[in-house]
Order: sequence, then C-alpha cells, then structure tokens
Amino acid sequence: MPSQLLNRELSWLAFNQRVLEEVLDPANPLLERVKFFCITSSNLDEFFEVRVAGLRQQVEGGVVEITPDGLTPPEVLHAVRTRMHQLVDDLYRGWRDLLVPELARNGIRFLRVEDLDASALEWLTNFYNEQVHPVTTPIFIDKSHPFPLLANKMLNVVVRIGVPGTEKSDGQLGLVQVPSNLPRLVRLPSTEGRHDYIFLGRIIGHFLERMFVGQKILGQWNMRITRNGEFYIDTEDAESLLVAIEQELHNRLKGEAVRLEISHDCPEDICALLADRLKLSPDDIYRINGPMHPGRIMSIIDEVHRPDLRDVPYVAPITPLLRGCTDLFAAIRERDILFHQPYESFSSVVDLLQHAASDGKVLAIKQTLYRTGGDPRIINALIHAAHNGKQVTAIVELKARFDEHNNILWAKKLEEAGVHVIYGLLGLKIHAKIALIVRAEPDGIRRYVHLSTGNYNATTARIYTDLSLFTCRPDFGEDATALFNILTGNCQFRPTRKFMVAPFELHDRIVKLIEDEAANAARALPARIIAKMNSLVDPHVINSLYAASQKGVQIDLIVRGICCLRPGVPGLSENIRVRSIVDRFLEHSRIFYFENATNPRVFIGSADWMPRNFFRRIEVVFPIEDGLIRDRIVREILEACLRDDTRARRLQPDGTYLRPTSTGSRNHRCQTELLAIAARSAKIDPGIRELPAVGAAQNTRPSRTTRVVVRRKPDAA
Repeated sequence: MPSQLLNRELSWLAFNQRVLEEVLDPANPLLERVKFFCITSSNLDEFFEVRVAGLRQQVEGGVVEITPDGLTPPEVLHAVRTRMHQLVDDLYRGWRDLLVPELARNGIRFLRVEDLDASALEWLTNFYNEQVHPVTTPIFIDKSHPFPLLANKMLNVVVRIGVPGTEKSDGQLGLVQVPSNLPRLVRLPSTEGRHDYIFLGRIIGHFLERMFVGQKILGQWNMRITRNGEFYIDTEDAESLLVAIEQELHNRLKGEAVRLEISHDCPEDICALLADRLKLSPDDIYRINGPMHPGRIMSIIDEVHRPDLRDVPYVAPITPLLRGCTDLFAAIRERDILFHQPYESFSSVVDLLQHAASDGKVLAIKQTLYRTGGDPRIINALIHAAHNGKQVTAIVELKARFDEHNNILWAKKLEEAGVHVIYGLLGLKIHAKIALIVRAEPDGIRRYVHLSTGNYNATTARIYTDLSLFTCRPDFGEDATALFNILTGNCQFRPTRKFMVAPFELHDRIVKLIEDEAANAARALPARIIAKMNSLVDPHVINSLYAASQKGVQIDLIVRGICCLRPGVPGLSENIRVRSIVDRFLEHSRIFYFENATNPRVFIGSADWMPRNFFRRIEVVFPIEDGLIRDRIVREILEACLRDDTRARRLQPDGTYLRPTSTGSRNHRCQTELLAIAARSAKIDPGIRELPAVGAAQNTRPSRTTRVVVRRKPDAA
C-alpha cells in the first residue's frame, strides 16, 4: 500500500539534511564543516539537474501515474520545492551565522571590495585589469538583443543600467557572464598568517562601469541557472553510442532551465523578467544570501594549512596479507584477500594491474571502468599491458552520469594504444566493478579476479568506504569469464556458479534470500538479515522485508541515502530498524548478511536495492567464501556500524531521522573504531582525537542494543 512507503525524493532530501547537520555540528573541525557545506550544495545541484528536471517534465507532460508512495507528480514536485526552499535557507544561514564568523576568528576572511585597504585595492585593480577584464563581455538585454543562452551552473552578474538622457528609474538590464576558467575565489595578498579571499563575482561587480562605459550602474546582483542534466539518447537508432553521448554533452549545457538562483535582494521585477525568459515559476526561484556554487570554496581546504581545523590526516596502510609482498599472484593463490578502503590502501589494486602488465606469464586482462577519476595509473597499466603484447579489454561505461567527458577521453586514449575498448551497452549501464587477469602457470591457465563495491578510482578510494576482494577461485574465474563474454560478445546469459548478476537474476535471488530467512523464522530457526547499502527503493524487495519482519526475522538496515521503507510500524515492520551513517568518509560499501539458520551467508557487490540496479544495469554481487573474511566483515564492519551512536541516525516511521543515545559508558563512532583497527593492524599511530561528546539535544531517542551472533561454518578453503 502507498502508506507503507516513503517518497523517494523526500527521502533523498532527508539525506542531505543529515549532511547539512554536519555543517552545523560544532564538534566537527571547522574546515571539515566547510567541506560538508560544499558537498551539500553540490548534492542539491545534481538533484535539480536530474530529479527535479524529471519531475518537471512529468508535470508538463501531463503524466498522471502515481508514485509507489501514492503521490502524483505535481504533489511530489510541490513537496520537493517546499522542502528544498527550507533546506537552502538553512544551508546559507549556517554559512552566514556559523561558518563565516568562525572562519574569520581563525584568520580566514571573505571580504568585500569596500573592506580593502589602499594596498589591497591596488593589487585587486591590477588583477582585474590583467586577468578579468580581457575575458569578460557586457551584454545588453533589450528588444534588439535577444536573451543570451546562459550555460548550466555558470555564474552571471545581472546589472541595472541607467538610460542616459531619460528619467526612467527602472533603467535597462545588462549581463556579464563570470568566466568559468578563472578562480571563483581569489586570494588576496595578506600578512600575519591570514587568508583573505574575495569572490570573483564581487570583483566584477565593483568594476562594472569599466565594462558599461558611460552608463550609470543602478544595481547589480549575482544569478545562476541550473538546467536539465539528463541524457536523452535514442538507443534503438544510435549507430554510435560514443557519438551520441558526445552530442548530448553539448546539449546538457543548454537544457531546459529548472532553477534560478539569484541574490536575495534582487528586485521583484528583475526576478519576474528572468523567470519569464527562462520559463520558470516563482517556486523555481531561490534567493541566495551567500556564495553561489559553493563548490568552488573547496579550494581553501587545500590552501589553508591548519591541521587544527581538519580531521587528523590518515595514510592508509597496505593490508597485512600483502605488506612486503613481492609476488601478488602467489599471495592470492594462498588465500582470498579482502581489503577495506579507505582504512587500507587502494594501491594494492594498482599494484596488481601494474604487476600483471609486466608479467610475462599474463596472457590477458579484462576490466570494467565506470568512474576512473583523474589518476592515470590504472589506464597506463592497461596501456602498458597492451604494448607488451597482452590481450587487453576495457569496458568503459560512457553513461556514468557527469563523468561522461572524462570517460570518453580515457576510452579514446586506450583505443589509440591498442586496447580493445567496449563503449558500454545500449540500454544498460555497466556498473559492475571487476577485473580479470588470465595467467599461464606450470599447472595450467589460472584466472585471478578482483571484485569490488567501489570504482577503480584512486581519489574516491581515499574518501569512500568500499570492500575489495582478490581471489583465484576457479568458480569465480569461470563466472568472470562468462560475464565479460556477455559484455563483449553479446553472449546469452547462463546460470552462474557464484555471482548474482543483474539484470538477469539478482532481483529474484535477493528476494529468495529474504524469503528463506522468513521461512527459517516460521520454523523457529535462527533468522537474521543485515544489509548495508546506499539506497533502498525497490517496492518488491521492501514488501519481502515487511513479510520477513512479520514472520519474526530481525532486520537491521544500514542505508546511507534514500530509504523508502518505513521501519517500526506495528504489524508491518516492527522487527526492522534502519540507520544512516554520515561521517568523515562516504559510506559506499554494499554488504548483505543472511543468518541462514546458523550457516551465515555474506555477499558484497556493486548493487543497491533499487529498480535501476536490478533491471537497468549490469551489476555483480558475490558471496564471501572464506570463513575468516566472512567473520571479519560481520564482526568488524557490520557490528561497528550497528554500535554507532555518534554519527548514526535512526529512521523513524514518519521519515524523520533521530540520533540514538549512547549504549554504554562511552560513545561509539564506527569510522573512528575502524581507523583504530586498521592502525593497530599496521602498528602505526592513527593520531585519532578523542570522540567529542554528543550533545544532549541530539540524543533524542534510545537505541536498541544490537549484537550480531556469528556461528562459524568450517571452511575447507
């Protein structure tokens, strides 16, 4: 029933409210709060570009189909706009009232031109004359000058100009596009350890009369437009997916406007004119009292060297089983190897690929690439392997949202080097994270497999929590070979030995695992589910969880972002608890535990429990066969997440989130505990500060103490 589900869009906004709470929390180091401020803003940008854009299209297209939670598209759009306006107001209030004063007290100031002394003003004038003025262009907006096409998320200065020789008070409108290739935040020369900044928009605003020569400037306001960022590719007719996506990248800059951000004090008549030209309603206008596009503020985090304002730096050690290892293949033959990023280093993956590229016994390397980032080491390893005569295949997903341009560049570079490149599949995104290395050894051909919950991206590997597995189990190698044959040769899917693969079988098998737990509970056998993921949306899976709860299965869900399930509803989900953890690292790993009547099953993989992952993507979820690794995942990772009473929030039946109270004599913070575990294993000093006490106002509801009981199954491996 619709009343049994939470709305997807509002749940996503609730997640960003939790991120915003990290901005407002004085227990976080100051520059980390600035980072969360930038992340919140960036998240909202993407939400407008994708989700709000889609809702607007449904409303304009007269779509009447209701959402699973029972709302029509107009009702969802209205609710989203209402919640979004409040969220944006809270975000910028936190900037003005909390962050800016605290930054100033620490010598980090955001100044106006009027605040500058003569020396600083002279420097700023030279900076404007040499770097800004040559690349800016004034534009008039009147009947003889058509309204310009303003690029997506580009900052602009709207100007009201007096008309010479007339008494008109409203003047004429002009526009200056702020160059995107200049730093949005300009650091001023300063002494005594201060960091003084001024926004580029303010600099341009101060010198407007040098652009509109002979005109009187009556007013100026910053504005930014957000446009529809989704791709619309006719996959049935696209002869070349690469060409189609390159064309759509250009179209994204000029998609339909979905939001207008403008300075909070801009006159109503100008707002109305801009909204009319952009075909936006008053509800689509967001008055901003603070910096637009705060993502550019992230630059100060790298520039300001104040360790006291940051989280303690942490350099991830190599996982113990590979520390000092000179033969990675021998180590993997010895046993499966799991490492937990970012607590353990991602460099082991890079090392394996580089080692394979140079190893004379390696015959072939096959790998999927979804978000590669800016680190060229993995790409260069594949290129090096191709130069060494190995058969190298790269499956590059061109449709990775907002990473399309980077992936196209990498794909072309790989292809030029002789790598066999597959540019994704029509109709499906390839989201699986897998690499296969085929090696000739004295006892025959052996296949080494790397599987992960995260991308082959060294940058995100330092800030996302993910699990990676090295294995050479024959069943895994057989499944990996079959999967790559599907991706490269359009082969028919056949039942796998170990993998659960979407869109072919993953959904049904996840539902079956849940139903098995329900059947065990009905027979009074131990039944338990713990699932950690980014999002839970699929109605069929949610219904299966409800049914399992009603049979008595104890269910703990660790869902970072969207969760459409209502926990704790009597008669429906009273045995289900949902928590979300927002902390220093982005919780990204997907882990699924099923008690299975004292014979636990543990799976990890690339898929969330969403319709898109089940039915519109190539995903791989795989079992953990090694008993020691299984125990580590449950006892070390899942238990730590379920103990967390510092950074976790508990989902309530009405869709709100509350912090739990401490379950013992001290607070628990899972990421800090996991950092300490990794540091002890590596015999290094993690330099972790003591946990700050959680304010009483945050401890709004006691949590149920949860203990995972694992009964180890003898493992032949």
